[in-house]
Amino acid sequence: MKTVTLLFGLLCLTLTATTAQPFRGLDKSPMDMAYYPDDYAHDRKFAPAKIGGDKAMVRVTYTRPAKNDRDVFGKLVPYGKVWRMGANEAPEIKFYQNVTIGGKKIPAGNYALLAIPNEKEWTIIFSSDLDQWGAYSYNEALDVARVNVPVQKADNVIENFSIQFVKKDPKNATMNIGWDTTIVAVPISMQ
Repeated sequence: MKTVTLLFGLLCLTLTATTAQPFRGLDKSPMDMAYYPDDYAHDRKFAPAKIGGDKAMVRVTYTRPAKNDRDVFGKLVPYGKVWRMGANEAPEIKFYQNVTIGGKKIPAGNYALLAIPNEKEWTIIFSSDLDQWGAYSYNEALDVARVNVPVQKADNVIENFSIQFVKKDPKNATMNIGWDTTIVAVPISMQ
């Protein structure tokens, strides 16, 4: 009986050891999320009067690479080529309601957020091709809209790629995208 119990215990230990999987290391570029209205998820639950309603306009989920003393635009991120805006998977932007960006109407829904950076102007791309790693499988035929926005110079170096929203009025916001010494401002209006 002791032998059977011992063998059963060893079998259980072996099965446990072979099925336990260690966690892989952390991503070098952490994921972040930006809402408009700012802190929508928190305020919807705890301070609904602060957001002035029950519905968000937009949310972006993206990964934040660091500058790490590198020359970013024109070197790390080449000019004139489609870029995923961040690291890892292409960012996903979710419009909770129909919006207009640069005169282009975009229906509520989820889109990949890409860009073609240049020195003086970026082309912001909203693509229906979700869940793509980087922009390696980018297909222009799946573009929902493209908008050109001018490049602005940041007052200070932005160490980590960042996206933030700024309220203009109840129906308009600006999506600021910044990294290194570059900022682009994308105007968004509710339809």
